[in-house]
Amino acid sequence: MKVFGITGGVGAGKSEVLTYLGQNYDATVIQADEAGYLVMLPGGECYGEIVKLFGRQITTETGELDRKRIAEIVFRDEEKLKALNAIVHPAVKRYIKKAIAAAEKAGTEYVFVEAALLIEEKYDEICDELWYIYTSEENRRARLKQSRGYSDEKISEMFESQLCENEYRRHCKVVIDNNGTTEETIAQVRTIIENEGENTNG
Repeated sequence: MKVFGITGGVGAGKSEVLTYLGQNYDATVIQADEAGYLVMLPGGECYGEIVKLFGRQITTETGELDRKRIAEIVFRDEEKLKALNAIVHPAVKRYIKKAIAAAEKAGTEYVFVEAALLIEEKYDEICDELWYIYTSEENRRARLKQSRGYSDEKISEMFESQLCENEYRRHCKVVIDNNGTTEETIAQVRTIIENEGENTNG
């Protein structure tokens, strides 16, 4: 089994690549955002610590965490953001490690781990190879406006909080250019997987 880490800036189109991989190969797709959501649910690994950090005012009537309220607090309070990340990020990594182990036990051929902070959180330690989905800032900006209705200001803030292109390229063995059509991107992915198969069997 091989484990690939997939990363790229916001709006790069990682989801469409992951959807294709999950539907066309013997693959388990694990997304850090989804893992982060699960570990913060009541009964999840992070729930109690987060309530302790912020107080009961950040829970809803049903006992779930009010994620919007938490986002508002950490946007204004950098120390609280650091404390929240210190709780959530290690838990997400533990969750992903367990999911990888389960996939291996099940005999899955490939695991694809997608995380915005793949490089910053040192996911290279648990992945065999890192892939960078490259899309120009201009195209990412246009996609985010169209698909999510974000303002230029919000998009610029998000871009500034992420790694620059050179850093992604420095850490990732494979670069997939996602500036063209979906078909062109998928063709690149197919070639990479075929080469992986040849390398494994060769």
